[in-house]
Amino acid sequence: MLTSKEQKRAADEISNSSNVIGKGTVLEGNIETYGNIRIEGKIIGNIKSKSKIALGNSSHVEGNIIAQNADVEGEVRGKVDISEMLVLKSTAVINGDITTGKLVVESGAVFNGSCKMGAAIKDIKLGENGVRPHAQEARLN
Repeated sequence: MLTSKEQKRAADEISNSSNVIGKGTVLEGNIETYGNIRIEGKIIGNIKSKSKIALGNSSHVEGNIIAQNADVEGEVRGKVDISEMLVLKSTAVINGDITTGKLVVESGAVFNGSCKMGAAIKDIKLGENGVRPHAQEARLN
């Protein structure tokens, strides 16, 4: 059995992990992670992170995004729910509704949809699609 110190260290390692979906990559399906994720490719599905999502200039997401923080340079077609801060860079194109704690919009960014700021967003829960988080990790290995 793990001690509380070992459990905390394991949780810290998971939340500090980083993931990258490279340019030219197309992924169909949902993504759930405790750590940060950077996307340069195309995602057809929902993305959920308990940390930060960074969508690069070449990114294209067709699905909903739920995260603690996000920086968007690419295109999103879907709802964007960010509990803390959402940054829309000058090349960002959002076609969907936004709910966020704080919003930064650079000149040139395009946003088509409604926006709610300062609204309390429920806790981000992973594994809600019927698959236990450990089972998902096992499939990736």
